[in-house]
Amino acid sequence: MVEATRRRGKGRPDDGRSGDRRSNDHLFDRELDHLPPEARWREWMNRVEAAIFAASEPVGRETLARIVGKSCSVELLIDDIREELRGRPYDLVAVAGGWKHLTRPAYADAIRAAIGASERAVDLTQSELLVLMCVAYFQPITRAELSSFFGKEISRDLIGNLRSFGLIASGPRAPQPGAPYTYVTTPTFLLEFGLETLRDLPDFEALEDAGLLSKEKLLAGNIMPGFADVGAGAIMDE
Repeated sequence: MVEATRRRGKGRPDDGRSGDRRSNDHLFDRELDHLPPEARWREWMNRVEAAIFAASEPVGRETLARIVGKSCSVELLIDDIREELRGRPYDLVAVAGGWKHLTRPAYADAIRAAIGASERAVDLTQSELLVLMCVAYFQPITRAELSSFFGKEISRDLIGNLRSFGLIASGPRAPQPGAPYTYVTTPTFLLEFGLETLRDLPDFEALEDAGLLSKEKLLAGNIMPGFADVGAGAIMDE
């Protein structure tokens, strides 16, 4: 009984410290009203850049808004930071719904020569790239629909590989007999390909306006007649 009491007692200081952390968060000065306007803006810039620099994933607007004043425009801060980085070998890039420090493409060869870093963290086969492209453009999409695109069954292993890379994930079940799973791309997909949103996919709007991004027409074989043959050949070569 005494031992149990001691164990419970050990938990109380932790609970208190957790409460203190929450209380201290309220004490964090976001507005910086005591500073003149220029110094206040500079401090907000420093905070935003430091938060993005320290993060391993893109940092979204809502997160950055927690460290600046209510009247502060995060987008304008980013613009000013990027202007200062104009001559640097890295930049703040809008990607995957947030911002991230990324080195400029011109220095890719120097980075590889120095530390042996590969240009791409994920090495995809041609088949995986083709399937990933279809998921990106037509999501949410089922495995059966993907198979119809290529005239060849898309294996569960191929889908599993894309999932293991974190590039796709399960979406809502399709309103079809058996309610099969659909697949959608992930924020990792956006980050891997340097996209801020899916609207940044190459020629998305132009293809859509031209009627080339119709899942129904593609499944019916009414457009892109050579596409299925290319995709099927690649998949059968695997």
